[in-house]
Amino acid sequence: MLEIRKLTTPLIGPIDLMLEPGTCSAISGASGAGKSLFLRAIADLDDNSGQISLGGTVRSEMPAPDWRRKVAYIPAESGWWAERVADHFDQTTGLGTLLDAVGLADALSWEVSRLSTGERQRLALVRALQTDPKVLLLDEPTSALDPPSVERVEALLKERLASGSALLLVTHDPGQPKRFAARRYHMASGKLSPLDQPEKAS
Repeated sequence: MLEIRKLTTPLIGPIDLMLEPGTCSAISGASGAGKSLFLRAIADLDDNSGQISLGGTVRSEMPAPDWRRKVAYIPAESGWWAERVADHFDQTTGLGTLLDAVGLADALSWEVSRLSTGERQRLALVRALQTDPKVLLLDEPTSALDPPSVERVEALLKERLASGSALLLVTHDPGQPKRFAARRYHMASGKLSPLDQPEKAS
């Protein structure tokens, strides 16, 4: 379980939220409402206060790299620091399966400069999944994808849910929360409010 108590930054909060293993929570709201800032604060990428714990272990008691492997943040636009796609991945068992699942089986041989926005989104997800995170913080993970690619990514994320990972999803797609049977929240002016009971999966 990821437990968030009174999470606060200069622009958001205080926010309380609990994410149970194998569940999805989805956040909607206007641009500038604080959704991305909330995900970044959970990942401890920006200054914040409050208490966050995973499985009973407080974030402050865990080295930051370990926390970010267990609680993986995938931004809408990911960072790339080398010219070749392959240089951004650990050549671990299962990498080929993950790349194939998102329709990018041959991508390791490509140059980063040739990637579309949607390809970058899918590869960033694969990169995060290599660490086998317990929680995925997803900021508009399918915003640049065509319908077949959306289906591929959502199928992969549903597999993660079935294996016990928790998802916290920022999305402007009104149908996405229902497809994940998500509990819905709305953010406005840095405040998070529940909308209703969990959706029924479609």
